[in-house]
Amino acid sequence: MNRTLVAYFSAGGVTAALAKRLAESVGADLHEILPQTPYSSADLDWNDSSSRSSIEMKDKTFRPAIANRVENMEQYDRIFVGFPIWWYVAPTIINTFLEQYDLKGKMVIPFATSGSSGMGNTGRELRSSCPGADLREGKRFAANTGEKELKSWAEQF
Repeated sequence: MNRTLVAYFSAGGVTAALAKRLAESVGADLHEILPQTPYSSADLDWNDSSSRSSIEMKDKTFRPAIANRVENMEQYDRIFVGFPIWWYVAPTIINTFLEQYDLKGKMVIPFATSGSSGMGNTGRELRSSCPGADLREGKRFAANTGEKELKSWAEQF
């Protein structure tokens, strides 16, 4: 039986809303990736080079701790992973999430929200975090993308 998971990290609620619509449209389980230390607005100030998010994104080896795990990850064959685009890539907490599990043989499909940035080097930067997985090309969506469009995109996988 093919089981689908939509896992997401959302800093301000935009990605959360999109992830919920995606999960509903394809009948998937939903999992929010929660940072062990929640991000404050000051942490997310990308204009401040000393903000937490700026520091994390400057060091691609940084792995923010996660407060929760997916139980029984082995039951999922297809995993959509959602996040906001930070500095033209996925936030490093997504690397932390992927590295927690053995994803060999599983299909991993990134999706993102962003006001204007594309996926950039996201695929290349996530590849080493999910060895043996079938990492697919991701897509950026507008915050208001509807269930019909999300379902149509997801069904290709």
